[in-house]
Amino acid sequence: MSFEVDIRKRVGAHGRQFELAVRFRTEARRTVIYGPSGAGKSLTLQAVAGLLRPDEGVIRVDGQPVFDHAKGIDVPARERGLGYLFQDYALFPHLTVRQNIAFGLQKGWLNPARQGAGGDAVARWLKSLELERVADQRPHQLSGGQRQRTALARALVNEPRALLLDEPFSALDPSLRERTRDELEALLDSISIPMLMITHDPQDLERFGEQTVSILDGAIRTMAADALADMVSGGQRHRY
Repeated sequence: MSFEVDIRKRVGAHGRQFELAVRFRTEARRTVIYGPSGAGKSLTLQAVAGLLRPDEGVIRVDGQPVFDHAKGIDVPARERGLGYLFQDYALFPHLTVRQNIAFGLQKGWLNPARQGAGGDAVARWLKSLELERVADQRPHQLSGGQRQRTALARALVNEPRALLLDEPFSALDPSLRERTRDELEALLDSISIPMLMITHDPQDLERFGEQTVSILDGAIRTMAADALADMVSGGQRHRY
């Protein structure tokens, strides 16, 4: 699995302009895009996923373009074959755990709560991520770790070719983070799926950064990890 990203995007927020101009290539099994808040990490991951359209440039996954501004190529997010775990998990509050996971298998559901939510694929991930006993509960009834595992199961149920993780541990209590890192690492080892993660946490970098892409002020930087870590606490608060 390889990712090739060479894009530019200008956005405005909070009365200021921000320009993203990133270029990198990775073939690593686990790649971490690392930098302080406001550096452009989320914009980059969203562009790779197909949730954000760059102003110009190219994105290739395994050598195939999923975005090419010059050629008019912009493959829809669902067709890119990438699983996406949102920072806040983005679970549907009115659906059960089982239905949230099954939602990843459906196209064009008008009312997924009324549809059959099951099948072997859903059952597999309920078991693999130890969610069977809460399968019929709704998100507000779950712990933080259970919500994360539900979102992860939804991202994996379609057997994506790679997994994109947006600050996967930041919504968890500190006491849960190390245990959840262990669980994610074991899962990634067991299913052999490539991963592209964004984070501002040096502990995530240390655990998962087989290859590191350091980003600052919307551009890729060649900086030591400890120098970037020192910047995290004093970084900008805007989330890009």
